[in-house]
Amino acid sequence: MKKISLLICFVAFLSCSPTKKEVSPTAILITDVNIVDVSNGNILEKHQVLIDSGKIKRIMESVENADDYLTIIQGKDQYLIPGLAEMHAHIPQPPTSDQRLKETLFLYLSNGITTIRGMLGHPSHLELRKTALNGDVLSPRIFTSSPSFNGNTVTTKEEAIQKVTTYKNEGYDFLKIHPGMKLEVFDQMVETANKLDIPFSGHVPVMVGIRHALDSKYASIDHVDGYLEGLVPESEGVDPSANGFFGYSFTPLADTTKIDELVALTKKNQVWIVPTQSLFERWFAPISSDELLKQPEMKYMPVSTLEDWKRRKDESTSPATGFNEEQWNKFTALRRQLIRKLQHNGHGLLLGSDAPQLFNVPGFSIHHEAEGMIKAGLTPLEILQTGTLNPAIFFKMENTFGTIKEGLDADMVLLHSDPLKDISALKEVSGVMVRGKWLSKESIDETLKEIASNAKQN
Repeated sequence: MKKISLLICFVAFLSCSPTKKEVSPTAILITDVNIVDVSNGNILEKHQVLIDSGKIKRIMESVENADDYLTIIQGKDQYLIPGLAEMHAHIPQPPTSDQRLKETLFLYLSNGITTIRGMLGHPSHLELRKTALNGDVLSPRIFTSSPSFNGNTVTTKEEAIQKVTTYKNEGYDFLKIHPGMKLEVFDQMVETANKLDIPFSGHVPVMVGIRHALDSKYASIDHVDGYLEGLVPESEGVDPSANGFFGYSFTPLADTTKIDELVALTKKNQVWIVPTQSLFERWFAPISSDELLKQPEMKYMPVSTLEDWKRRKDESTSPATGFNEEQWNKFTALRRQLIRKLQHNGHGLLLGSDAPQLFNVPGFSIHHEAEGMIKAGLTPLEILQTGTLNPAIFFKMENTFGTIKEGLDADMVLLHSDPLKDISALKEVSGVMVRGKWLSKESIDETLKEIASNAKQN
């Protein structure tokens, strides 16, 4: 009887003892990594991050049973940041091949860009957006604009109503504005867009002007378009259409005392700005096309594309165009001053480089954009925020992406060094995670080699 009692007690003891928690076979563990908190610039040192089913499940100082995880990523002495957003991207559309489309999407991912905002929409992008989100194609998260609203595609108020309604019903995320729209047509577009609750972003048509554009409450104005024109005093009596490349021709007439007024108006109307400064320091800049063609990332672009880029750049900045370096220096200084003040006193900036555009290779161009923002006076933390936290706020998706927090999508980039000390650390990618799928440095390099090989043949 005594033996039976002891056995019962032993069984009862086992039932009350803590059992070893089973590890999910699909779980991924990142160990001993330094997590960058982009909201405040703090770093959580030597933490463990548990990912499963595409989500960040837990962030811990330590973890039990670490050896039981089937997939372990060593994060020691490395830095984990949220995936970046390219907020002025271009997505290939027919007749571009499916292979080139997938390669372009991968070029973004290879540089840690896990979200893109496509700025020239096409019906094919609606299906692509869905397949990307479902994981049926390896791609960043996609937001897509409508096809272009410009002086040729929308010429009447009736057309504006019809196209806004159509694009809203078809499911585009926002409307894309290009130059050339007449003021009355633009105003009708705004009225209809507001009624149907679809935002609009992009260029500022010269007949609209920056002040009216800001009061119309763009979701974002890209390229800092219209701002330099807005610095020209009315007394100069200029023809707005003679502004040149984003106001370059008006550089000598700009009154910098008007900057604060435009910045305040931007903040009042809560308009985000996507600078795309790399365009103005690469395409429309004194650097030669031959020098740009020597840069390493050019090997990922088809030969035919590079030939077109060279021709267009030479046509844009040759002596016959009126381009001169002295005026460009003043033009660039004005843009940097605008960017700095729009960051510190405006509504905020979003990271975007306009890729693929002249000598802006998808993914790689974001590093040139970051360098341009450093020259404009932003800190590394501010730049990180323009590509992580700010886009999440812009899309009202702070509970989905933009920071490294439990419950959010597992969109992250592992870096060799601290980007808060030197923003060029963004170039030193150890691996990228896109909604829980891990792309190691080795696999990224292997795919990039294939893309470069294919580019030589096109």
